[in-house]
Amino acid sequence: MVGVFLQANFGSRRELTLAGVPLGRLLEAENPMGEYTFVPPGAGSVIAVVATDAPLLPHQCTALARRVTLGLARTGTAGSHFSGDLFLAGSTGTPASQGDAGRHGQLRFVPWGYLDPFYTAVVQATEEAVANALVANETMTGRDGHRSPALPRDQVAGLFRGRP
Repeated sequence: MVGVFLQANFGSRRELTLAGVPLGRLLEAENPMGEYTFVPPGAGSVIAVVATDAPLLPHQCTALARRVTLGLARTGTAGSHFSGDLFLAGSTGTPASQGDAGRHGQLRFVPWGYLDPFYTAVVQATEEAVANALVANETMTGRDGHRSPALPRDQVAGLFRGRP
C-alpha cells in the first residue's frame, strides 16, 4: 500500500490539469488573483509525505519521494523558480532486525528490481492527492480582501461529463 499526503499551495490556475483535462484553461475566467502581480504565477510550495507499508530501505524511500514530481506534473504544473518544495517518504514495513544476541541481524526488503509498481503508485497517489485537496477546498478571503475561489465542482463535473 502506498499513500500520499500533501499540502497543495503551488502552480498557477491556468496550468491545472486533472485526468488529462485542461481545467485551468477551461475555468480561467474565475481567477480573481490573476490580476495581482505581487506573486508570480506558479509560485508557492508543495509538501508531500509518501508512506508505505512495504519493507523498504532508506534509499528506496528516497527513490519513492523523487517520484512525487511526476505526479505533480500530471496536474499541469511545470514547477516554478519561486516554489519551495519538500518531499519525504517512509516505510512502516521494515521491522527492527532480529539476530543472535544482537550481534547479527536479518533485514527483509523489496529488491530494487521490483520497485516499479511502487513508483507508479506514488505518481498516481500524488495526482489523486492534488485532486482531493482541490475538491475539498473552500473559497477563502485573505488579507486586503484578496479572494481565492474554491474549485467550481459543478463546472468541473460538467467538463468531465462532456469528455469523449
